[in-house]
Amino acid sequence: MRLWSLHPKFLDRSGLVALWREGLLAQAVLEGKTKGYVHHPQLHRFRVQANPVGLLAEYLRAIHAEAASRGYRFEATKIAPSPTDSRIAVTRGQLEFEWRHLLSKLEARDPKWLARIIHVRTPEPHPLFYTVPGPIEEWEKGYGCTRRPGDTDA
Repeated sequence: MRLWSLHPKFLDRSGLVALWREGLLAQAVLEGKTKGYVHHPQLHRFRVQANPVGLLAEYLRAIHAEAASRGYRFEATKIAPSPTDSRIAVTRGQLEFEWRHLLSKLEARDPKWLARIIHVRTPEPHPLFYTVPGPIEEWEKGYGCTRRPGDTDA
């Protein structure tokens, strides 16, 4: 499961569809409707909030909006009716990590899409998130394995 902190506009078609599906799975987990994935690290940042289901619903709404802007037909009725005005902090290090990860995936999966976004120097976060200084988030799977010499904590 990958719940990108990056703005969904950076995802190619396959990435956006996968994010929608994984977001719906995450919503089901947070609602207690599944036995699997309950301890998945990607859910940590939602679980520690006062309204995790509402935040996940807002996360999905932004994905739905991006999909609609591209002419895709994601079923909005699958989003939980739990609105919230809250946002979640994400570290600059996490965004940079995810950006490198996405570029690597696109290099193999969709080089044409990669060419459209490769010029971006400071990728925007998903609308649910606001950026703060800091390293890769501790909940990131394989955190200890993903840092390389020269990685910054900014």
